[in-house]
Amino acid sequence: MKLMRVGAPGAERPVLFAGDRHHDLSALTGDIDPAFLAGGGLDRVRAAHAAGELPETDVAGLRVGAPIARPGVVVCIGVNFAAHADESGVTPPERPIVFYKAPNTVIGPTDDVFIPRGSTKTDWEVELAVVIGTRARYLDSPADALAHVAGFVASNDISERAFQLEQSGGQWSKGKSCETFQPLGPWLVTPDEVPDVNTMGLRSWVNGEVRQDSSTADMIFDVATLIWHLSQYTVLDPGDVVNTGTPPGVALSGRFPYLADGDVVEVEVDGLGRQRNVCRPAP
Repeated sequence: MKLMRVGAPGAERPVLFAGDRHHDLSALTGDIDPAFLAGGGLDRVRAAHAAGELPETDVAGLRVGAPIARPGVVVCIGVNFAAHADESGVTPPERPIVFYKAPNTVIGPTDDVFIPRGSTKTDWEVELAVVIGTRARYLDSPADALAHVAGFVASNDISERAFQLEQSGGQWSKGKSCETFQPLGPWLVTPDEVPDVNTMGLRSWVNGEVRQDSSTADMIFDVATLIWHLSQYTVLDPGDVVNTGTPPGVALSGRFPYLADGDVVEVEVDGLGRQRNVCRPAP
């Protein structure tokens, strides 16, 4: 299934996108949020759709919001592609590097990205994001991990590198938690529609020029290992978002200029849809 949220910020309504048709989910839930996932919402949608109980709806011209509302946390994995480690001038990690983004950074796949005041190094990062469906706590092994996944989402882990690395005080949060720095969507895609999470293509463009073109096959730590690893240190709850790392081709490499007012950033993950965000100065 592909689930999405449409409407003005703060007033989105839930929609199922199946085939080439959109179905209103408002009779089943007020939103696609942690409570919906924790309460078996995906099973209810699946059953209602199979029974033909979901009315069609027209979403033409409507804003598309992030496909998960109000995640409890956005957990991120740093330096999870060997080639990205190389372009960043760091040694590939022996265990996952973990950091957090503020949940209020989440925006929709076509919303504007704000370049922060004083920024000189705003960067893009296409990533595969995982949305947790059931609580993951002290999992026994990576083999248990994917059963706790509600679905997958295209993500852009926007970063301000000067804030992250030069003004950080030793942690990355300053460069990761700026307003609008977490575009997600357009869809939350359930695992049954993802043939192999370990071979998904990831691509990004700036002003129509290719920047990143890689695959999750190049991850140092695969998705199941990441979910298992995180569960040993924190509790992952329904609706939590996990960014799994970015491939090479970012501005931090020195090969491309950083983002500026008017730049158009696009990212795409196989089967998860495409984003298009315009960069604007923070108002």
